[in-house]
Amino acid sequence: MNKRLLLCLIPAGLALALTARAETPLQIAALDSDRQSTQAADSGIWKALNPGKLKLHSAAALVVDDAGNEVYAKQASDPMPIASITKLMTAMVILDGKQSMQEKITIHKQDRDLIQLTGSRLKYGATLPRRELLQLALMASENRAANALGRAWPGGREAFVAAMNRKAASLGMTNSRFADPAGLDAGNIASARDLVRLVHAAMRYPFIREATTTREISVRPWKDRGELRYVNTNRLLKNAAWEIQLSKTGYLNEAGRCLAMQAEIIDRPLTIVLLNSFGKLTPFGDSNRIRKWIEGGLGS
Repeated sequence: MNKRLLLCLIPAGLALALTARAETPLQIAALDSDRQSTQAADSGIWKALNPGKLKLHSAAALVVDDAGNEVYAKQASDPMPIASITKLMTAMVILDGKQSMQEKITIHKQDRDLIQLTGSRLKYGATLPRRELLQLALMASENRAANALGRAWPGGREAFVAAMNRKAASLGMTNSRFADPAGLDAGNIASARDLVRLVHAAMRYPFIREATTTREISVRPWKDRGELRYVNTNRLLKNAAWEIQLSKTGYLNEAGRCLAMQAEIIDRPLTIVLLNSFGKLTPFGDSNRIRKWIEGGLGS
């Protein structure tokens, strides 16, 4: 059964309860305990891999297992623009804020992109629940959706960006700074190591895991018009060889092509961060090169 149909079958109230909150401290502690039990076994397995045989085209890259062991690193501590990977932080702040996910938000002129001058199919006057705007921001990287979410925050966009930076500080993202909810400002920067922290934190939110791995959704922003169909920006979700639990792409001229995701390779959860890739398909190509390098090096 596809995810779109499954979401339709779940009652709205139950779906919201299941997806709009982070997991509890008790749940997180149980997960952490399970990870610690395998840490000693996993810490040495990666020594069989030869980093010299992995040729990536991304300027920065980091692969980390679920126990925190670094499998591969390249310029992983260098802060650089992260483009729409920013939207993972936007989502966590929204979900932490516990605003009604069913509240309707209307797209206004102030939600347009005045930085990169990108367009949007969400024209002025389009109205959607906060839940659907957040889904569009995460899976389709809809910039007006992200900007509208920030504008609708108590205190407006400035207060929202301040909340993003407080959240980053609480996660120990010491080489990061956030400047807008959509990632359109090149001032949204982070190191690959900080983005691993971001992905690990985002994994604790069922809503984010679900939204970022949904292949497509349709929404109806106007009562008197047809639906708008959106597809996920991560084409690896269509590849049966990949088991992806969370993902977010990004692109700006200043940032190049970016990708941050959590996926299973040889039955082990790995976080992969690729920054400043040139070429539309380069992050996906680098991801496939990482997977083949691991599978080949470990005899899978």
